[in-house]
Amino acid sequence: MNTDPEENHHEGVELPTPTPWPIVAALGIMLIAAGFVTSIVIGLAGLLTALVGAIGWFRDVFPVPQHEIYPYVEPARRAAPIKLSPRRISHLALGAGGHRAYYPVQVHRYSSGILGGLAGGAAMAILAMLYGLVVQHSIWYPINLLAAAALPSMASADVQTLDQFNALSFVVAVFSHGLLSIGVGMLYTVILPMLPARFEWFFGGIVIPIIWTALLYPMFDIVNPALAARVDWIWFIICQVSFGVVGGYVVFKSAKVETMQTWPIAARMGVHAMEKDEV
Repeated sequence: MNTDPEENHHEGVELPTPTPWPIVAALGIMLIAAGFVTSIVIGLAGLLTALVGAIGWFRDVFPVPQHEIYPYVEPARRAAPIKLSPRRISHLALGAGGHRAYYPVQVHRYSSGILGGLAGGAAMAILAMLYGLVVQHSIWYPINLLAAAALPSMASADVQTLDQFNALSFVVAVFSHGLLSIGVGMLYTVILPMLPARFEWFFGGIVIPIIWTALLYPMFDIVNPALAARVDWIWFIICQVSFGVVGGYVVFKSAKVETMQTWPIAARMGVHAMEKDEV
């Protein structure tokens, strides 16, 4: 008799005959373990059950294993043949570019964020002064309003005072606006590489400025009450979008550098390989 249970026959497949003895033996072993924490009677019953199961299992296997022929299903119910795809997988070498890469793979330099922030801040300042010239007939009006966040004298000043030049307000406004612009430009170097490549200009130039304008809206009464009371939101949003378009464009057009995740393992660990002439 053939003892290979996996050998195929014309009428079916030869497989081991179903037997309950393995379950009986397992039940006996479980009762033996339970007898250690309960009663010796349960342990003895488990030993007897395990012996019966082992003997029955042994008789099903030796001297000749018992098998049955299981017929094939009808051809209509059989699984369809597996179709091999002509495509192949490109395997990445360890340490090569893209191996176990985490997005983003490339980022902008921080210097581009500084330049983009200054460029966007300049565009925003020009439009803000244009608003002051057209609406208030003074370019110093938006400058003094911006400085009101740090100068109590400007926070309580009237419109005539805000229309006048103030050296301290000018210095505070330029310093704070420049510092914030550089900070936002640095954020652009982090945010833009994580945006869809085809729509970086849209998200960075329009969507993100609108989002942070909405976030600033409830904070104005606390940070700068004078600006919150006099701000023209249409012009404010236009200025924010101009910053995003100009600053985002400068950052977007800057060269990207690869992150350390694309470096070989030896380079990331700082291992120095000796050249032949150094040996």
